[in-house]
Amino acid sequence: MAQQTANETTSEQDGPAAPARPPRIAIIGYGGAGREIHARLAAEAGLPVTAVVTRDPGRRAQAAGDWPGARLLPDLDALLAARTTYDLVVVASPTALHAEQAAALARAGVPFVLDKPIGVDAHEARAVVAEAAATGTPFTVFQNRRWDPEQLTLTALLERGTLGDVHTFERRWERWRPVPRKRWKENDRAGGGLLLDLGPHLVDSATRLFGPVTDVWAQTRALTTPTEDDVFLVLTHAAGGGVAASPHAVVSRLWAGSVVGAPGPRTRVLGTGGAYLVTTFEQDASPLEVFDDAAPAGSLGWLTRGRDREPVPAAPGGHADFYRALGPWLAGDAPAPVDPADAVRTAEVLDAARVSARDGRRVDL
Repeated sequence: MAQQTANETTSEQDGPAAPARPPRIAIIGYGGAGREIHARLAAEAGLPVTAVVTRDPGRRAQAAGDWPGARLLPDLDALLAARTTYDLVVVASPTALHAEQAAALARAGVPFVLDKPIGVDAHEARAVVAEAAATGTPFTVFQNRRWDPEQLTLTALLERGTLGDVHTFERRWERWRPVPRKRWKENDRAGGGLLLDLGPHLVDSATRLFGPVTDVWAQTRALTTPTEDDVFLVLTHAAGGGVAASPHAVVSRLWAGSVVGAPGPRTRVLGTGGAYLVTTFEQDASPLEVFDDAAPAGSLGWLTRGRDREPVPAAPGGHADFYRALGPWLAGDAPAPVDPADAVRTAEVLDAARVSARDGRRVDL
């Protein structure tokens, strides 16, 4: 029998079960991630935000306007003291604070969602998982790009075997931002840079599709910022892993760049039965937009074989599905939306990438 939580329903002897109350959300940090991503998706999924941790006066005003009646708190200690006002904490603070704040929540026994990456390296990631396990505190990781329509559509193609035996996966997250933004992600040497910002999404997507990584080769550069703004990873996956279960050891080539005036194809997956091609991504300007202009409504990407191409129907789903999964998870009716062990493996790949880029060699895992 599942442990009772804030989402418990009326017992059978009292009549028909009432609908479970959606979990109340507290958010640490109300900037680009906290407000523009987490709060927006919580609202889309019908989950109320009842507490926000931020000291910034402008962000406090935004939170008050977005969520009338929500508690506005200055720090984590104040949030823990207001424990009865929320069911789940979302940690959307700068990356360098993730491990420390996660440990405090775990020691207090407060369920939490930790934005990616869960630490600045694999050592911190393992420590977070160990602390949560030792205290029996539920937590999951916000790998929202698992619910990208593009990722869901590609997964469906692979499950049907449409691409045959896949041998190569390519994904680019390229932008034209020659003037860096004045944000911690661009300037914080401890927790910033594209390797820690976009790298967790790219690596998680690759490993979900094609299985564990056996070796890593990487190049990273800082062209306009103190942290990496140009990243290239080559991952070799164990044969037969992931959704594709290809007999080949699939190779993933992953790019992240901020100084890219001509972004390349967002996704290209190559197999013996053809290729899956997605040309652009989230309205980023690209000379490949002509392909998107030709795509019929309801499709996402192209199945290509040489000069022949056909549109691929988009699979249903979106990022808010992560938040919709939180209620059943907290009630004990479903597994965590993302297994934290996956985030540890991703951190190990990113650590290996740093070593590879520094030493100019392939790193085995």
